[in-house]
Amino acid sequence: MTQNTDENTQTSTTHREPTAVDGIANEFTAKLLELEPALATELGYPGHETEYPDYSPAGLNALLLLARDTIAGLESATPTDGIDEVTVDAMRERLGLEVERHESGWVAAELNNIDSPAQHIRATFDLMPTDTSEQWGHIAGRAANVPAAIEGYIASLRSAAADGKVAAARQVQAVIGQCRKYGAEEGGFFAQLAKDAKLDGGAPLPDDVVSAISDGCAAASAAYLRLADFLEEELLPQAPQQDAVGRERYILASRRFLGATVDLEETYAWGVAELDRIIAEQEAVAEQIKPGATIAEAKAILNADPERQLKGTDALKAWMQGLSDRAVAGLAGTHFEIAEPMLKLECMIAPTQDGGIYYTAPSDDFSRPGRMWWSVPEGEDTFTTWAETSTVYHEGVPGHHLQCATAVYRRELLNNWRRNICWVSGHGEGWALYAERLMDELGYLSDPGDRMGMLDGQRMRAARVVFDIGVHLGLEIPERWGSGTWTPEKGYDFLKQNLDISEGQLDFEYHRYLGWPGQAPSYKIGQRLWEQIRAELKAEAEAEGREFDVKAFHTRALNLGSVGLDTLRRALVG
Repeated sequence: MTQNTDENTQTSTTHREPTAVDGIANEFTAKLLELEPALATELGYPGHETEYPDYSPAGLNALLLLARDTIAGLESATPTDGIDEVTVDAMRERLGLEVERHESGWVAAELNNIDSPAQHIRATFDLMPTDTSEQWGHIAGRAANVPAAIEGYIASLRSAAADGKVAAARQVQAVIGQCRKYGAEEGGFFAQLAKDAKLDGGAPLPDDVVSAISDGCAAASAAYLRLADFLEEELLPQAPQQDAVGRERYILASRRFLGATVDLEETYAWGVAELDRIIAEQEAVAEQIKPGATIAEAKAILNADPERQLKGTDALKAWMQGLSDRAVAGLAGTHFEIAEPMLKLECMIAPTQDGGIYYTAPSDDFSRPGRMWWSVPEGEDTFTTWAETSTVYHEGVPGHHLQCATAVYRRELLNNWRRNICWVSGHGEGWALYAERLMDELGYLSDPGDRMGMLDGQRMRAARVVFDIGVHLGLEIPERWGSGTWTPEKGYDFLKQNLDISEGQLDFEYHRYLGWPGQAPSYKIGQRLWEQIRAELKAEAEAEGREFDVKAFHTRALNLGSVGLDTLRRALVG
């Protein structure tokens, strides 16, 4: 596949007639949104405000048939330009992989503590607008539809279990706890949603809307408690105690999250070496903070600095917003092309306490801006700026917000599937880690404390490569970290030594890696592949006597949207 540079760097005003390939991609997107109405809400598309996907085996089969039909359509399509070539390449890879996943039978069994229908059904409410009585009516309607969504999910879990496919007991137990929290009568998510229902400014809602919200939330709460009972009484007794998924499942998972095939043993060895290299960098920074200080001592100094402390989530939110705004102002027009609708990025405290920081893209028309969310574990109210500065760059600009909002904005260049649907973790999270290192290059992390925080994040991501591949494949433990082969228990101790996070966050992350194989390593592996591509293009330019234009590289790459990393390489390098 070849890619014309000019086609990748068109401005948003350039007119490009939609092609037959675009038609296939847009038709797939439209049909997908019919099957996945919660995704329509996420994207800000109207018309599906109260609906849920069919999580039953029949609903999953409909998604499989759509993928197969679309792949068949692509076989007869002739690309007209480089943009079409990327679309065909990316769709064949993504949809082909989805067919493999469905045929494996494990899609029906999906259950973990972060990315399964158990969380998706609830999380849809976080993105629903609450400005008007009509919008609150949509929330009431969707809440009333939670029971049917839950029953469909239970049917799929039951069907997969009959085929011998059940998530590990540790994941089932974690989700039981989440479901009971969501459905609790006092302080549960839906109970609180009903309690807090009001218009912006505090104005009361009409009585009929209040009644509908109350009834819908009560039904949703009961449905989540029903799911918890099913998991505890029926699924948990069938769940295996072993967390490791083994090589066959791991290879498929790795491809899913990278959009690339990598040598797992070589990647594991690289992860071990990368972790050692980052620790050495941290030791050098610790020396800057205080001569002779260890990494732990340097961090203690940073934590004790009152100028680097935040108290309470309001202060955390304000700090995040201020830092994000300054990054946008400093980078727009100098190092990146940032169009006017992309300049707004909202920093939010998430309504859940699950742990983790994440980003949600703007709606298709930018009426809902991109948002950075911080899910603060219960009981945590003190935060340190040095540890989180690079996280703001990771989730915001030049990280996820710049990446995702660029794709949404490029409607004159990209079809709907490439703008809004395709998301590859290794591409997206790899870019965000690349963005952290780039901010270091650009001088935004010149403060030793902030740089220590960035390195801490990079260390965590490198440790996840070692843990995730090592535990799920049962590989040998590097001598520095122990002996024998990896087990979850040995892995927990390893993570504790390398992830400087709270106990609540560590517990969440540990369960996440065990239940979502291949995802956590995609960040650091993706960064590695992004940096390799940039290095190849820079070497090519220098060999031809040209100066490498890093801003043009960023523009060209981001204008592709999120694609698999093998597709990215073929599009940019050839």
